[in-house]
Amino acid sequence: MNAVFLLARREMSTYLNTWWGWVILLVVLLIDGLLFNAFAISNKPQYSAEVLESFFYFSSGTTMIAGLILTMKLLAQERESGTMVLLESAPISEAQVVSGKFLGAWGFLMVITALTLYMPFLIQLNGKVSWAQIGAGYLGLASLGAATVAIGTFASSLAKNQVLAAILGGVMLVTMLLGWMLSRQTEAPISGVLAYLALYDRHYQPFMRGRINTEDLVYYGSVVFAFLLMSTRVLQARRWQ
Repeated sequence: MNAVFLLARREMSTYLNTWWGWVILLVVLLIDGLLFNAFAISNKPQYSAEVLESFFYFSSGTTMIAGLILTMKLLAQERESGTMVLLESAPISEAQVVSGKFLGAWGFLMVITALTLYMPFLIQLNGKVSWAQIGAGYLGLASLGAATVAIGTFASSLAKNQVLAAILGGVMLVTMLLGWMLSRQTEAPISGVLAYLALYDRHYQPFMRGRINTEDLVYYGSVVFAFLLMSTRVLQARRWQ
């Protein structure tokens, strides 16, 4: 476990000590702030709970985009720069490499997410929302962010460069997001399977409304585990080659 946390800390420091990480952080906060003022706080009368729900709605989009951008360089850059051989020759397993990289990227994404807390606080100052809804919404963002980072990690393990990693990750993410649309065009039991596999509609929206369902947490945990496992298998296959 020490190796995992050391690698995660190294990855976190990479974001914090380069312009790349700070640009992502500032852009996400800027976009979230603009969207908060444009959509969540509008001239139309709204309940505070509705404003908070709108905040978690558009924050999910910026969280997923930031997650993909952060992960495009995780493993693809190591291969592109030729430093992957150092990781492969180090006394750590492929699972530890993948876990450390994932935790570093997800941890930085959570730092960005935590910096948006002032927006729900503004809603609380000017209205009344429950802390339970705020907590549930952020748990949803953390879960959705973890799933996105895991998908991006897998894409980065497959790609030879960062651009291809971003494209592959985007395709995978969009495919999983559109599952709910495909479910509406098919019949049971396929429609039920597609609706369950969809990354956003069925599993994220309850968090926006302040509800925490065990089924949704299990789903996001399963997505993270599956994509990290596939990433590990890719690295193992490359080492054997």
